[in-house]
Amino acid sequence: MTQLCEIRVPDVGNVAEIDVVEVLIKVGDTVEIEQTVATLETDKASMDLPSSANGSVQEVFIKPGDKVSEGTLIATVLVSDAGSAPAAPAPVVAEAPKVEPVVEKAPEPVVSAPAPSAPTPAPVAAPAVIIETTSTGKAHASPSTRLFARELGVDVSKITLGTGRKGRILKDDVKSYVKKALTEGGAVAGTGAGIPSIPAVDFSPFGETELLKLSKIKRLTGQNLSRVWLNLPLVTYHEEADITEMEAFRNSLNAEKVKGEVKITGLIFIVKALVAAMQQFPNFNSSLSPDGESLILKKYYNIGIAVDTPNGLVVPVLRNVNTKSINELTLELAEKSEKARLGKLMPADMQGGCMTISSLGGIGGTAFTPIVNAPEVAILGVTRAKMQPVWNGKEFIPRLMLPLDLTYDHRVIDGAEGARFMATVKQYLGDIRRLLL
Repeated sequence: MTQLCEIRVPDVGNVAEIDVVEVLIKVGDTVEIEQTVATLETDKASMDLPSSANGSVQEVFIKPGDKVSEGTLIATVLVSDAGSAPAAPAPVVAEAPKVEPVVEKAPEPVVSAPAPSAPTPAPVAAPAVIIETTSTGKAHASPSTRLFARELGVDVSKITLGTGRKGRILKDDVKSYVKKALTEGGAVAGTGAGIPSIPAVDFSPFGETELLKLSKIKRLTGQNLSRVWLNLPLVTYHEEADITEMEAFRNSLNAEKVKGEVKITGLIFIVKALVAAMQQFPNFNSSLSPDGESLILKKYYNIGIAVDTPNGLVVPVLRNVNTKSINELTLELAEKSEKARLGKLMPADMQGGCMTISSLGGIGGTAFTPIVNAPEVAILGVTRAKMQPVWNGKEFIPRLMLPLDLTYDHRVIDGAEGARFMATVKQYLGDIRRLLL
């Protein structure tokens, strides 16, 4: 005699919504008691939902991405008398911050057909704990643990066994792996961080050397850039803007200034054009949340300007650019640049940036790849403008062309959006009257 058994979500504590991460069964599959049918995850733990019966799967009611709660119907299984369902076991909790949570009791499965008159078989004893492994033989880890590992640059497959139940890898296991790697002097094997370190070389046999200690600014900058390079998928988009009219206007404004007044630089117009474009493309004025699940959209517009100093690169921030005039921004940039060169910038002067501009125009170059100043999601590079022959449809005419290089975090910005953003910046620089609109 057969009957239809329903597999439901048991008591998992006072959790209103649980994410379905993975569904491991489909219609027609044969399942056994204790076999994992789905993986569920809360914000604190990952759980394996076991089957409560032996039989053939008739219907599956959930899919990855769904949200479930206690009592939600997962699937129906056609079982025989020999395979009738015992009490549903508690879900296996794969991860917790320190102490693994314990589910006190799971409810009896709901059976749609009447129970047979024959006595119910004794519950099947739980099998011995077996280390769950992936197809590659590595222990399992929940999505939240994998995200944590990626943030630390750890390849979770290198951790062969976890301390959680059924050998699950926990966050503490990832931390221990990193500590061990650092103690042994090796690199953490992971997304880019597993690159072998450069071996030490004795240069003295080749000639005289001198050991020059890096400044604190350069050491900290190097650490931040290395972290960004290893964690962010960076893309650089190159463009040229026609700034012939903009430069003519800037020169006319500077001609009107009396002796001693601060001259307007082309960089200020680029700052204004950049902010105008950011207002049209809000993703460029955002930061990715630490869990990688959301964008933090900013309603203010602060632009960082990379300044070269004797001690290294610093980035003072121009605040509320959208509310200030060209002359106000010119004075503010001059003041902060001078403070930077004198080493008098305060930490507050370098915080709160939404996007950064790195300009090499005063030195030269035709293009480069600036690195994003995280947690910002993009940076604009500028090199030296030069006169070029440009075809206008009838003839070549001389135009002053400015190379621009936009590097962005590809997790937040895709290629089409990056190209449209740069086209907008180019349009503003080509006709600065549009900034008045």
